Amino acid sequence: MTLEDEFCDIIKKARYGKGQGLGELVELSGIPQAGLEELEKGHRAPTKSELHSLCQALHLRFHALLSVSLEGWLPKPQPEWTTEDNLVSTIKGDIGGYEVKGYLLADPHTKQALMIDTGYNAPHMLATIEEHHLTLVGVCLTHGHADHAGGLEQILAAHPVPVYLGNGDFDLLPWKPPAASLKIPTNHYKIAAGDLTVECLSTPGHTPGGYCFLTSRKGQTLCFVGDTLFAGSVGRSNPASLYETHLHSVRQTVLKLSAETVLFPGHGPTTTVGEEQKHNPFA
Repeated sequence: MTLEDEFCDIIKKARYGKGQGLGELVELSGIPQAGLEELEKGHRAPTKSELHSLCQALHLRFHALLSVSLEGWLPKPQPEWTTEDNLVSTIKGDIGGYEVKGYLLADPHTKQALMIDTGYNAPHMLATIEEHHLTLVGVCLTHGHADHAGGLEQILAAHPVPVYLGNGDFDLLPWKPPAASLKIPTNHYKIAAGDLTVECLSTPGHTPGGYCFLTSRKGQTLCFVGDTLFAGSVGRSNPASLYETHLHSVRQTVLKLSAETVLFPGHGPTTTVGEEQKHNPFA
């Protein structure tokens, strides 16, 4: 298991989000430009002194970034209960060598299922639906980027179901679904899949219309967070002007869920709210 983001990714995302040029960060951190360039290119690990200076300059949490970058923190393995009775099936795709994850959330009793992102792997999605004898009742897109929505045309051709996508992300889609199938949820809108109820949580920041999808079963809670949050990091804010909005979504929506909530990101390993409260530098 490895984290999606390394130290270099984290500080670049924070710098871009804050609109800082490299020269400005040199002044704020006191680290020479050559040293910053080495760190941002991932050519070496930071010293604790450099890490502290960068956290102050970029308003990141020092002990969290220390655990991620120098202490080898990794989240605990995905809990077994999330895969029992095929509750959650993870579908992995590849876009230019970059792994992306989509998910099928299925009610074990009725076999009704929701797809959360396409995983950029429509053939595997369709094969898994058939293998598990599922009835797809909707596609929930955390956002409109191609790696999360690619293959939607194939999926809807086989299963003409509603597509749930946040307002502001339609133009990002690589293929536009028919207007009749598009559903724009409001915050806290609920979708049924058999006995499961999925709550749509508005989390703009990675994109203007970002959403996370929350559900629970037998008192255990899980949330599909797309690129709003990664284990130990966050996705890049697109555009960068959404950075503060993105942080608000992470801090006031995702990390306000119960500490035991299992988080399923669009890239990298699963994690929990409690672990991110301790180990995410952006929290």
